[in-house]
Amino acid sequence: MSIATKLGDGGETSLMGGVRVSKADLRVEAYGTVDELNATLGLARSLCRNDEIKRWTEEIQKTLFRVAGALAVAPESRGAEPRRAWPAMDATDVDGLTEIVHAIEARPGILSDWSIPGALPAAAAYDVARTVCRRAERHIVRLLQGDPSAGEHLLPYMNRLSDALWLFGRVLELEAGVDSALRGAGRHS
Repeated sequence: MSIATKLGDGGETSLMGGVRVSKADLRVEAYGTVDELNATLGLARSLCRNDEIKRWTEEIQKTLFRVAGALAVAPESRGAEPRRAWPAMDATDVDGLTEIVHAIEARPGILSDWSIPGALPAAAAYDVARTVCRRAERHIVRLLQGDPSAGEHLLPYMNRLSDALWLFGRVLELEAGVDSALRGAGRHS
């Protein structure tokens, strides 16, 4: 079987469950942006030298497959699609990210101000990932306005994820001795 099926040549794709939609459909835009985020995180992880952040990033990437899977199921297919391949998001996913955020915020010297991206390649890659995450979040907001049943934990997860990604960059800068504070003196003491 070839990856080049030619089924999408006319601008349509299949959602999980077989429903055909335009590649410009909001659902496709949402899970496609989550896929973009996952790839961006792969780049950030490949540049990262902090083993803890690399481990967290890989776990986040695995979870993003579940996020994309939840978004890729059309409402009319929800009961028929086997869920073992894509377990539903739940509060523990959000809580795990919240714990990471709180742990990083408690570190001495972590930036508490806006930052200027670009002082360190790995940190800049996490900043790019954060902006892709925010774009995915906006797509998910629009999707949930029309289909609130897509998943109650998707938005809190994506919101917390962007916080964590911003902090990952700040940890890497702190470890490298880089101060990227927009207004200077933006570190916790």
